[in-house]
Amino acid sequence: MQALIFDVDGTLADTESAHLQAFNAAFAEVGLDWCWDVPLYTRLLKVAGGKERLLHYWRMADPEEARGSQVRETIEAVHAIKTRHYAERVSGGALPLRPGIARLIEEAGQSGMPIAIATTTTPANLDALLRAPLGVAWRQRFAVICDAGTTAGKKPAPDVYLAVLDRLGLDSADCLAVEDSENGLRAAQAAGIPTVITPTAYTSQDRFDGALLVLPHLGDPEAPMPQHLPGADHRWADLAALRRWHRGTLFEAA
Repeated sequence: MQALIFDVDGTLADTESAHLQAFNAAFAEVGLDWCWDVPLYTRLLKVAGGKERLLHYWRMADPEEARGSQVRETIEAVHAIKTRHYAERVSGGALPLRPGIARLIEEAGQSGMPIAIATTTTPANLDALLRAPLGVAWRQRFAVICDAGTTAGKKPAPDVYLAVLDRLGLDSADCLAVEDSENGLRAAQAAGIPTVITPTAYTSQDRFDGALLVLPHLGDPEAPMPQHLPGADHRWADLAALRRWHRGTLFEAA
């Protein structure tokens, strides 16, 4: 394993509740009589990308209106307002990173292993989420960052992962991806990248066939796994365990 690639929403942090609140705040601000609840938003998460999600829902709610000439313009405006509301909710460290994330980023940095981001979220959302927990220079911790502005294809298309591989200059077999959703897993698999899954409440019912492992989270000394991890020396995932999982030797002696 020569590089570690992280998804963002649901993987680095459990962001989806904040996104849902931000969407509903944006709807209210522009006067749309939409209000998404958790079951609906869970289903809408199958559509990657906030603007794509808005268009998909509009076509469900009012197919005729969704064909109007101003729909794209309205979606752009609503999404911009939603992004502002999201930033207000997560800035200042209000949304912590999931267990194991900050530790693995630090461990990879100390070992010289490049880490990358492969996400369909926007640069503004990334900055709002990571500036507080990782510092204002958080971008320097990542060798490659590919986001919503990098490629047109959204997950489960492999485009963003292929872009990451190209910029890293590595083969897919040399990398390990960490994802939280079926769409993310399918995107990584389509790019040929072995993947560990850490689902959230929003993605826990997804199918994760072919994942190396499915874990509640990556664990920390302060937030360990309920049980000992295969191939790990502790009840949390460190780089040594990730390397063993990547090789497929889950039960190799430490």
